[in-house]
Amino acid sequence: MAAVELKREGEIAYREALPESPSQGAPVLLIHGYPESSLMWRGLLPPLAAAGRQAVAPDLPGYGSSPPFRSGTWEHHVEVVDQFRQGLGLDRVVLGVHDWGGLIGMRWACDHPGAVAGLVISNTGFFPDGKWSAMGKTLRTPGVGEEALEAIDRDGLAAMLRTTGRGFDDEAIDDYFQAFTTEEGRRGMLELYRSGDFEKLVPYEGRLAALDVPTLILWGERDDFAPVAGAYRFHKEIPNSKLVLIEGAGHFAFEDEPERCATEIVEFLAETGI
Repeated sequence: MAAVELKREGEIAYREALPESPSQGAPVLLIHGYPESSLMWRGLLPPLAAAGRQAVAPDLPGYGSSPPFRSGTWEHHVEVVDQFRQGLGLDRVVLGVHDWGGLIGMRWACDHPGAVAGLVISNTGFFPDGKWSAMGKTLRTPGVGEEALEAIDRDGLAAMLRTTGRGFDDEAIDDYFQAFTTEEGRRGMLELYRSGDFEKLVPYEGRLAALDVPTLILWGERDDFAPVAGAYRFHKEIPNSKLVLIEGAGHFAFEDEPERCATEIVEFLAETGI
């Protein structure tokens, strides 16, 4: 398998796997969710490169090895995705997203339709009538969110994540905990959630379908944060999309079943010829 390297594009850290024999396939851009980093894609990057594709995954500002930026809002993260893509000289990409990476990445995709060759959507949402989970509501509440984040130490984060997913090893916990270690990082988390008003998605209704690109909906079936009903809704709203449910996996499907997720994605890209 291809090696995964940690690199930088300006202030953005990113992981990349490059193919030994490049194919004609579009590069794959992977956007992680909360509270993870590009490390969540560690089981996918090498198989994509082995299939002949450039595969890149940034650490969003404030997560993993990327420092917090001046703003942690939803809108700023969308801007960063395009700045990163252009900085690497990527033209059209297959976009893979999970959790908050979906809200960020799909908003970027709808704003830049010419840059999107395909979609892989996993355990996320993009619906104007969305509802926040209990954790999301906590972080969106002034005062309460600050107290909640300040109380989280490494062991506490490990306990929370390992309650919801099977694949969180010590390397992952250490990498994901970096976001919680500074006041700027914690403030960025709060700005992200507090800018996450679902009514902002009203102008985006129908625009994922309008992209008219091959779309894989890959979902951990036992998800308490983004229930499987969301997968069926994406499948209904995006014509000709493919729906794959990962049995026994929860919200963090790429931690629970990394080999199965990678196989499904590589096969989908080969089938569609993107």
